[in-house]
Amino acid sequence: MADERVVIIGGGPGGYEAAHVAAQLGAEVTIVDTDGVGGSAVLTDCVPSKTLIATAEVMSELAGAAELGVTFLDAGGDAATSIRVDLARVNKRVKQLAADQSSDIERRLTRDGVTLVHGRGRLDGPGRVVASLADGGERTLEADAVLVATGAAPRTLPTAQPDGERILTWEQVYDLTEVPTELIVVGSGVTGAEFASAYLNLGIPVTLVSSRDRVLPGEDADAAKVLEDVLTRRGMNVLSKSRMESVTRDGDVVTVTLTDGRTVQGSHCILALGSVPNTEDLGLEEAGVVTKNGGFVNVDRVSRTSARGVYAAGDCTGVLMLASVAAMQGRIAMWHFLGDTVHPLDLKTVSSNVFTAPEIATVGWSQQAVDAGEIQAEVVMLPLSGNPRAKMQGVRDGFVKLLCRPGTGNVVGGVVVGPRASELIHPVSIAVAESLTADQLAQAFTVYPSMSGSLAEAARRLHRI
Repeated sequence: MADERVVIIGGGPGGYEAAHVAAQLGAEVTIVDTDGVGGSAVLTDCVPSKTLIATAEVMSELAGAAELGVTFLDAGGDAATSIRVDLARVNKRVKQLAADQSSDIERRLTRDGVTLVHGRGRLDGPGRVVASLADGGERTLEADAVLVATGAAPRTLPTAQPDGERILTWEQVYDLTEVPTELIVVGSGVTGAEFASAYLNLGIPVTLVSSRDRVLPGEDADAAKVLEDVLTRRGMNVLSKSRMESVTRDGDVVTVTLTDGRTVQGSHCILALGSVPNTEDLGLEEAGVVTKNGGFVNVDRVSRTSARGVYAAGDCTGVLMLASVAAMQGRIAMWHFLGDTVHPLDLKTVSSNVFTAPEIATVGWSQQAVDAGEIQAEVVMLPLSGNPRAKMQGVRDGFVKLLCRPGTGNVVGGVVVGPRASELIHPVSIAVAESLTADQLAQAFTVYPSMSGSLAEAARRLHRI
């Protein structure tokens, strides 16, 4: 289908990965992008936040160096008593890495023959996109297929409005040059937990305001408990069952007022209140595209919307707000439209990670689903404290958990809590995706000593004669 014209609105992971696939399959591809190729994932979300977290990880490792026999000395030869972070330098590096990554993506798109249009795109019917150009004027683009990949933005409330200086969304924290003296994070989901953990490890006092009874209410309960225990042990003030009423600023003081009348004061506040889709004024309704609660675009498992020839991918669909899912939705859309082999999106094979310290990685069916009777599965959980490599590295917190079907022995889910859990979950992801049995996972060689040895041990404990 070499003559097909594809227009993509949005240059984030859902958009640029779709563009690569469509170009590979011979389509004429145009991306209409507003904020910069890579989207929020590269410019204001995933890449910046994980770069910040990487610095925080180094700080955390240095803090535990003495236990491993490493001593830091000051210029006079005396033992150093503290380490400090230069937040201005950290954020400068964060923004440079994000910009470099965006440039790399743009170069690859250009290499593949993708046309980039800098402006804001909107549908003018199912087969036409009108781009309001950044330098003025409009450009009309005819399309055989349109992919909407406009992402989402931080949610705010009338009573909690960011000012970009001391009351911040997660997109605004990288303009900080001074180290907060007391940071308040409102929201204990993935974003709130990640930032709270990162800034705590950077040596900043943190209060985490959670409306739920625990941190990370949507994650594995055992994993969330380990994380909350670690955070509180390191000095974080976690306020559970505490709903935010308002956030105000008076000079250098930010006050978070709770619904029960209590107040929390700090120098800065990060709002982590969820996301809203960037779907307003896109011409969706006029084009026949149905949206669901909150304005998210309704799609099926091959990324089709209700309008013929219009697909959607990424956070604007609200399916699962991960860059990896956005990218796969975009690829699937193009494979489907251009007639290539396509496998519908299966969320039970998606691995995800919470970049806290320790990290929390998951894939497949959850313990909650087992407890609720949604699926029958045997569960084994092993603490990392018994792992020889963990002992060598001074790791005490964390575990591996495997879920397998009692009849077939197929691995259907897993959880890893510990350092670099995002890497350690991969063999479990393969097992889930390929329907491997616990015995097959157990019989694959692991390095000794290694953290992965605990995965093999957990799989061995699931063996049934």
